Amino acid sequence: MLKIEELHVSYGIIEALHGISIEVETSEIVSILGSNGAGKTTLLKTISGILKPTTGVITVDGVVINSMETSNVVKRGVVHVPEGRHIFPNLTVQDNLILGGYFGSAAQNNENMMFVLNTFPVLRQRLHQKAGMLSGGEQQMLALGRGLMGNPKMLLLDEPSLGLAPIVTSEIFSIVRKLAKEHAFGVLLVEQNARKALEISDRGYVLVNGTIELSGRSEELRENPEVQKLYLGGKNVDSHI
Repeated sequence: MLKIEELHVSYGIIEALHGISIEVETSEIVSILGSNGAGKTTLLKTISGILKPTTGVITVDGVVINSMETSNVVKRGVVHVPEGRHIFPNLTVQDNLILGGYFGSAAQNNENMMFVLNTFPVLRQRLHQKAGMLSGGEQQMLALGRGLMGNPKMLLLDEPSLGLAPIVTSEIFSIVRKLAKEHAFGVLLVEQNARKALEISDRGYVLVNGTIELSGRSEELRENPEVQKLYLGGKNVDSHI
């Protein structure tokens, strides 16, 4: 599905990612753990075409995408739900969702709209309200719904729990896992709540200063003493990175 090989990304003369190699399969959720500044968001922006790599290869279903414009990356099924949601607050919920289906046909967008509204019933109730009037949790659901309007093969999620209450975070994570498994798309998850990320994901990578330092099954990473110390606050202590 998504395969990244020896990816190097720089901001001017400063290299932010140093030879990153990761894979995400269909229906798989893979988490990226790391402290602030580790390169997590840079990785997602590079996959989605916002940033261009210095060297390395990114493929989706065997097709190289790292030289494509962002619009063409989206057409290949790679959909990025960014940190901070970036909804359009002065547009209605409906209009925000319609924008997510910009490249789809009218028939496909109608079908996707029904799917999104069935997945997030609260959005149906708010359909004609301005998006800026939604609660934080509702805005995150809208951001996810807008992403789903793009028919993702690969969904890139950047800090979806940021600023949300724990109960809302659990609800959103449960929906994401259910959708990925039932609708056969991959998810690459960057998440500040390391414990929750490892609960929802199948596998994970630990990114330190732009380099993959650890990788493995999520249950293995949860039991790793270094991961517990650095990102989980100890084995039985809930923590954020």
